[in-house]
Amino acid sequence: MLETGTIERFASAGNFASYARCVDSQRMSNGKKKSEGNTRNGNPYLCWAFIEAANFAMHFSTEARQFYERKKAKTNSVIARKTLAHKLARACFHMLKERKPFDVTRCFA
Repeated sequence: MLETGTIERFASAGNFASYARCVDSQRMSNGKKKSEGNTRNGNPYLCWAFIEAANFAMHFSTEARQFYERKKAKTNSVIARKTLAHKLARACFHMLKERKPFDVTRCFA
């Protein structure tokens, strides 16, 4: 996780997920949308790593597979995979912040 630097620079898991490009970048100010071309902010390598982690988790974790299938039933496979990557990014943030090991049941509860 050398790509992130120190985890203390992120105030919340949402900020970390945004930096990792696991969520859409949206800039709102006074109810108005700013910076329409704001899609390239963040770290592309973290985005790739979390997508690969989501692919791996879908194959080897039943909880992750069930989460993916539930999301895929509502949307499509690309959005479901990105949602799983976002969930893993949030879990990674909490693991680094609290210095605790990964718990599958807590992540996909």
